[in-house]
Amino acid sequence: MPINPQGNTAQRPDCLFCRWIREGTLIERAGTVAAVKDGFPVTDGHLLIVPLRHTADWFSMTDQELDDSRALIRTLARRIRQTDPSVSGFNIGTNSGISSGQTILHAHIHLIPRRDGDCPNPRGGVRGVIDGKRAYG
Repeated sequence: MPINPQGNTAQRPDCLFCRWIREGTLIERAGTVAAVKDGFPVTDGHLLIVPLRHTADWFSMTDQELDDSRALIRTLARRIRQTDPSVSGFNIGTNSGISSGQTILHAHIHLIPRRDGDCPNPRGGVRGVIDGKRAYG
C-alpha cells in the first residue's frame, strides 16, 4: 500500500528519492523518514532510510530525522530477522558527499542484511570502502 507523505513541501523535482516519496513507493514510514528498497541492492532485503524532505546528506538531517531514522532502522531490522532467519547481522551506513561515493544527493542510510558466508571474509566490514583497507594491520 503506498504511503502518503502528507505535508512534505521541501522536495526537489529532479531528485529520484523525492520522486519516490511523491509517487508513494515507500514501504514504511516513521515520522519524518521512510524506507525504500535500494535500486541496486547489495544483499536481499537491502533498504534505504530517507528523510521525507530533501536534504543533502546525513550531516544535514535534523535531530528529529535522525531519531526517527534510528527507530525505523530498529523496527526494520527486527522485522527482517523475524521473516528471514538466515540474516545474522547488518551493515548500517551512509555516504556523505560525492568523494565518499554518494550518488544521489538526498540523505539516505543503508540497512544491509548480512548472512553467514555471503562473502569470503567480512572482517573489517565498512573499512572495505577503501580498496585494500578492510583487513587490520
